[in-house]
Amino acid sequence: MKSSRDWGALARVEKWCSWLEQVVVGVLGLAALAFGVVQVIGRYVTPHHAMSYAEEAIVYLLVWAVMITSSQLVRRNAHVRSDLVLRLLSQGQQRVLEIFNCVVALLFLIGLSWFGWQVVETSLLLDERSSSVLQFPMWVYYAALPTAGVLMTVRYLVRLVTFLFFYESSLLSAGHIPQHESTLLAGDGEIQAVRT
Repeated sequence: MKSSRDWGALARVEKWCSWLEQVVVGVLGLAALAFGVVQVIGRYVTPHHAMSYAEEAIVYLLVWAVMITSSQLVRRNAHVRSDLVLRLLSQGQQRVLEIFNCVVALLFLIGLSWFGWQVVETSLLLDERSSSVLQFPMWVYYAALPTAGVLMTVRYLVRLVTFLFFYESSLLSAGHIPQHESTLLAGDGEIQAVRT
């Protein structure tokens, strides 16, 4: 059995990795915004110096940002899903269904990572590049898919282990109103009534 100090170290590593993911997504988003601003200003102020590849770069940056963000969504249990059936089940049944969900997600993500890597390898072998002036190596763009698959796989593994060995009823989120949304819906009294 792990000591509380070991779990504290793992929690710090997880927190640091989450922070790093959020920083990378923020930098990618800011870079996309900068490309957009420069392109718009260039188009109207000095059209002959406007970047012809700005839209392409924005797409690449935002796709990477979205794919990295998917890991954070798994961590926060914030992926869009229907929980109508889940709400009708007992806590024990909800736990079983969550474990099943984790296993299915892991199988899907392992396939996504594997086939995504196959696309990256093929692009590398063909030395595939974008058709714009940028001549961007497409394997970098395609690598977002297996990267996101691996990041989500790690998060789902943590989630699965938690549901199997460290289960608490507070982990179940059926009908749960996230803290960041609770202030948008109603006053505190109404929120408490909805939660019960």
